[in-house]
Amino acid sequence: MTAPNATTDGAAGTPSHYVSTAPFDPHETERLTARQERYYLASQWQLMWWKFLRHKLAVASGLILLLLYGSTLIAEILAPYGLDSRDTRHIYAPPQQLHLFHDGEWIGPFVYGYTYRLNMTTLKREYAVDANKIQPLRFFCLGDAYDFWGLVPGRFHLACPAEGGTLFLLGTDRLGRDMLSRIMYGTRISLTVGLIGITISFLFGITIGGLAGYYGGWVDNLVQRLIEMLRSFPELPLWMALSAALPVTWSPILVYFGITIILGLLDWTGLARAVRSKLLALREEDFCVAARLMGASPRRIIARHLLPSFMSHLIASATLSIPGMILGETALSFLGLGLRAPITSWGVLLNEAQNINVVALYPWLMLPVVPVIVTVLAFNFLGDGLRDAADPYR
Repeated sequence: MTAPNATTDGAAGTPSHYVSTAPFDPHETERLTARQERYYLASQWQLMWWKFLRHKLAVASGLILLLLYGSTLIAEILAPYGLDSRDTRHIYAPPQQLHLFHDGEWIGPFVYGYTYRLNMTTLKREYAVDANKIQPLRFFCLGDAYDFWGLVPGRFHLACPAEGGTLFLLGTDRLGRDMLSRIMYGTRISLTVGLIGITISFLFGITIGGLAGYYGGWVDNLVQRLIEMLRSFPELPLWMALSAALPVTWSPILVYFGITIILGLLDWTGLARAVRSKLLALREEDFCVAARLMGASPRRIIARHLLPSFMSHLIASATLSIPGMILGETALSFLGLGLRAPITSWGVLLNEAQNINVVALYPWLMLPVVPVIVTVLAFNFLGDGLRDAADPYR
C-alpha cells in the first residue's frame, strides 16, 4: 500500500516523492526571499536587537530596570509622604496591609488603622489592627509638600493616606518616617551612583586600554603594571580607606560625587584589559592597516574603526559592572563610610538596621535590601542577554 498522492517506483513499490495538495501560492517565495534579505542585509545592531528580544529573562529585567530608573524621575510624586515627614505617634509602626473588601463589601484600596499601646514590661511599642478604622486611599491628591528635584515646590502625589489616617505599607523607622517613601527617594541616589560611576570607568577603561592595545611596547607594559598594582589591593578596604579620606566638612552633594568618582576610578581596570586584548587582535587587520596607510590618525583609527567593531561587547561589560558599583555604595554607606544623612540611599537606610536587636524587633527595617537584590539580579540578567546578543551569528 502506498501513501496518498505519492508515486511509486516500479516493482519495489516504495514511494519516490510526494505531491502537496495545498494550493500554490505564487507570493510565498517572494515573502521568504524578503525575510532572508532582511536578515542578511541587517546591521549588527539590528541583529543584536532581534536576538536580545528572544532572551525573555533579559527583556523582563530590562523592563524592571526601566521602571526603576523611570521612578527616579518622579520619586516625589510616587512617594506617599515627603522624604523627612515624621509621625511621632507611629514610631516603629509595622507595615499596613492593603485591602479591597470589608465584610464582603467592596470598598476599594484601603488600610485598617492602628491602636497603639506601650508595653511597660518589655518597653516595646505594640500596634494592633483596628478593623473599625477604615482608611481609604486617595489618588491624585495633595499631600506633604516637597521641592521637585530641589527646584519646584509642589504637593501633588499619586497616592495619599486618608484624611487623618496613615499609609505605611512598609512600616516606619525610629523617627516615624515612612519606609516606602524613603526607599523611593533612595532609589534615585543608589541607581545614579552606578550610572555616573560606570561613565567614569568607561572613559578611563577605553582611553587607557585603547592606548595600551594600539601602541603596545612600553606603553602597554606601563599600563599593565599599573593595572596589576591596583588589582593587588583588596577592593573593599581600599574603598573604605579612600572614602574615609573625604573631608568631613564636605556637603552631602560633594560626598555623593566623591563616592561616585572613587567607584569609577577603581573599576576601570577590568574594562581596560578587555579593550587592550581586543585592540591587540584587531590592529593588524586589513581595514586597520588600510586606514593607517591612508593617513588616518591613531585617534581616528581607534575611535572610528576599532572600538565600533566590539562596542556591543563593551556595552555588555558595562552593564555587568553597574551592579558592583551599586553594591559598593551600599556597603560603604552601610558601614558609615559612604553617603550620610541627609542624603538618602539604600545603603544609608540599611545603616539604621545594624543593631541586631532592632532588626529582631522591627524586621521591616531590612526591607531596603530587597530593591538592592532585585536591581543586581536584573542587571546581571540584562548583561547576560546583551552578552549573548553581542554575537548574533552564534
